[in-house]
Amino acid sequence: MRRKVFSVFLTGIGLWFIAVTAFAAEGESVRKVKPSLCVNSRSAEQQGTMTVSGKEGWLFFGPELRFVSAGPFWGPSATRVSKAARPEFADPLPAIIDFHRQLKKMGVELLMVPVPPKSVVYPDLLSDRLAISPDNPPVRIDTETQAFYQLLRKEGIRVLDLTSFFLASRFHREGAPFCKQDTHWSGNGCVLAARKIREEIEGRPWLKTIPKSTYQSAWKSLPIAGDLWKALGEKGLPQEILSVRQVGTGSPGALKSIAPDQKSPVILVGDSHNLVFHAGDDMQTRDAGLPDQLALELGFPVDLAAVRGSGATPARVNLLRRAQKDPNYWKKKKLVIWCFAAREFTQSDGWKKVPLLP
Repeated sequence: MRRKVFSVFLTGIGLWFIAVTAFAAEGESVRKVKPSLCVNSRSAEQQGTMTVSGKEGWLFFGPELRFVSAGPFWGPSATRVSKAARPEFADPLPAIIDFHRQLKKMGVELLMVPVPPKSVVYPDLLSDRLAISPDNPPVRIDTETQAFYQLLRKEGIRVLDLTSFFLASRFHREGAPFCKQDTHWSGNGCVLAARKIREEIEGRPWLKTIPKSTYQSAWKSLPIAGDLWKALGEKGLPQEILSVRQVGTGSPGALKSIAPDQKSPVILVGDSHNLVFHAGDDMQTRDAGLPDQLALELGFPVDLAAVRGSGATPARVNLLRRAQKDPNYWKKKKLVIWCFAAREFTQSDGWKKVPLLP
């Protein structure tokens, strides 16, 4: 009993130390930005809208700004900043560690791919307090998430942090990594993320045993009805037009969809960032989302278990339901890619532990 109490005490000290270290690492200019994000978030909430207008037609998501400005969101701080209805599910850390340990016990690797907040990649388009120029390159303002990812890595969890890569690709030739008028990443954001995921996992021995296919791709431009644009009531802003890379079989002019495969060794699980540009209808278009880009990069289709809601708990419940329907579901799985908006760490309705086997 004493040993357990001492272990909990050391864990608490470790969490406190990481939070203090993160705060100390912040520059003065970064510390000035976060209060302005908080003000913008509260203002949008008071006006009954989720949209915060930035510069040059860029629109931002109020709850995301709340997350970025919230401070540490794990350990003792979790209940203070989380939107979870029940305080025992406010801290994301225990549920993530439990998910990792369950997968590891089955011989399945976990790769976490949190989608960076748009306001972290483009803070200068929202706040005048952080000027960016060729002589003053962008700096990261998400010190708490960096500290949290460090903590996850100490637990043996692989985290692909795309933030620095997206900062370097802010104005990529094929388009910015994020939609200007939507809460999701852009078509090119899906492409960039898929390439980084492929680089992260290449070299795995089991990848060499999977039969590969050759898929085709073609870029096209399309107008989108962004959720932030619609929530703003349009207000004279022209509809956003962006580029997407559609993927499929056949000729580039008449591509046929690549359906997700539940027998695939790779599962993509998470929120609507895995559905946008893939599922059609309110997800803008088809065949150009992250599942499609991963199929092109890897040479085989992935399994898809994504939800339109929270990627925190409901997405993992989906995995349990699949195992309930098929007792052999996990036998050939090698990798789970857990991709969800980083804001879920505080903005979800809670982080529950979910069994993966019935």
